Amino acid sequence: MTQSADNALAPTLVQSLRAGTHDMHDRLDKAIMAADPFSSLPGYTRFVEMQYLFHRDIAALYDSEALQYVLPGLAKRQRLDLIAADLADLGGKPPAADRAPAFAPGTPIDVPTALGWLYVAEGSNMGAALLRKEAAKIGLSDHHGARHLAPAPEGPAAHWRAFVAGLDAAQLTDEEEERAVAGAKAAFERVRALADARFA
Repeated sequence: MTQSADNALAPTLVQSLRAGTHDMHDRLDKAIMAADPFSSLPGYTRFVEMQYLFHRDIAALYDSEALQYVLPGLAKRQRLDLIAADLADLGGKPPAADRAPAFAPGTPIDVPTALGWLYVAEGSNMGAALLRKEAAKIGLSDHHGARHLAPAPEGPAAHWRAFVAGLDAAQLTDEEEERAVAGAKAAFERVRALADARFA
């Protein structure tokens, strides 16, 4: 079989990321939904605090020139400021950090690992439409308390497709792809730990 045929049969990076984290993703979704954080403002506030700490972990990635080269427009996807504004709307403030950020500003970034973390962060936008409706039931909106759940101007599907196209265009070796999947798994583990700390 030719090399080109091998490449044609190989899964894309996003397919590999999805396959490698499917079970973790499913368990996390079920754990968060079982906690029913959108049934009350205190529960929702804990959910936003969880979001804040996770996005604090990856804030430096959105400013990385290397990552912006792979994913044009990445900086505009940053949601940490919106999450902080939501906490202020709710009468809260950013929670105390439980550890140093996973990616510290000004330190070298392993691009494949970072792509895995970003896959988890950006993938959560696809479920935001449903969460946005639940937030509306407790009096929140795109302008108060649920800013970070608001869809991109082009719509969530188009926003996600553009991100997927960038990921799948990345030229990664097999070993680098393994690091990307490991990064996505680490991101899911981080979110699960944050969820367990607030809802378990």
